[in-house]
Amino acid sequence: MVKGNAVIGQSGGPTSVINSSLAGVITAAKASRVISGIYGLNYGIEGLMNEWFFDLGAQPERVIAGLRHTPSSALGSSRHKVKEENMPQILNVLKKYDIRFFFLIGGNDTMDTINRVEAYCRKQGYELVGVGIPKTVDNDLFGTDHTPGFASAAWSNTLSVMQAGFLARDMKKVDQFVVYQTIGRDAGWLAAATAMAKREEDDAPHLIYTPEHHFITEKFLDDVGQTLKRYGWVSVVCGEGLKFADGTPVSASVVKDKFSNTEFGAMGGASVGLNLHRMITSKFGLRGEFQITESLIMSDFVRALPVDLEEAYQCGLRAVDLAEKGESGYMVTILRSSDNPYSVTYGKVPLNDVAVAARPMPEEYFNRDGNFVSEAFIKYMKPLAGELPDFVRLEKTMVKR
Repeated sequence: MVKGNAVIGQSGGPTSVINSSLAGVITAAKASRVISGIYGLNYGIEGLMNEWFFDLGAQPERVIAGLRHTPSSALGSSRHKVKEENMPQILNVLKKYDIRFFFLIGGNDTMDTINRVEAYCRKQGYELVGVGIPKTVDNDLFGTDHTPGFASAAWSNTLSVMQAGFLARDMKKVDQFVVYQTIGRDAGWLAAATAMAKREEDDAPHLIYTPEHHFITEKFLDDVGQTLKRYGWVSVVCGEGLKFADGTPVSASVVKDKFSNTEFGAMGGASVGLNLHRMITSKFGLRGEFQITESLIMSDFVRALPVDLEEAYQCGLRAVDLAEKGESGYMVTILRSSDNPYSVTYGKVPLNDVAVAARPMPEEYFNRDGNFVSEAFIKYMKPLAGELPDFVRLEKTMVKR
């Protein structure tokens, strides 16, 4: 069995629970009989290439414990895309520090990085165990029921849509619509989750649009018009990755990141929410609001859910367990075993099945018109959703003259 040092890095956007996974890896690694030392990569894969290491084994216990309740990415993140010419440099650093265990916490691009590094080392005859720990608020990784970070971000967005809906409803004589944009480049899980805010028929959100369906301007405006006629106001939630049938982003963004992904929201200099707002204003001549969420709501620890924090921590522990068994080339997965009572187990999926590709929402999770979710999705979300506040409405007891 291989023995040596381990490195752990964090990549991509932060979540409210990513540091809990880090704490799990550190805790299990320090107790391991095959892992000698545990190093943290400052700024992900860039930290590995530049030898920017934290000695995580030397961190005080109070700090390791505190990571389970700390937002953002404690190690610092990276969106660097590894190139083939980087591989010899990476291998030299691994050899220099006798690193035999390689962990990264991240999404599908991160899993691709682990997969490529592990495969290169194997080809060069260097024994390296590579294991991925899932992380993304987008919830778009294959092989897992859901990803750590999604439930908390979903709840945070749901609370925001719920409160924005109460505001829009009560202010409809002034502002008659609100457009709320969520993160979600290729899949609409986060936008769809805001449907949990709806308790009464006229509650927000009324309409939800995600990247799984082509955006049709005429259909959108017709949906908005019918909702305005029914309720006198409209709440629209949209995923940032909406596209027209020809593949053009509704945001009109043309900016690309290092992985050739379109940058949406503020990074892309354009937004779906703003463009939908303009469409409604132009068509109906109404005044309304648009709200765009970025990294702040992704890593909102005040709204982090206990179950999400615990599952993130367990994923870190399970990653080390896989590594100790020499099971390289896998990502830890969460497998739902029961909805009521909610319970999960942990498994693994080959990195090849996760890398790069994004998991869309199944068609059965949408209604027939593709502008809202189905009961099947509500059933999926219920065990993951936090407890919403019990807001009230004034009863219709107007003064009679």
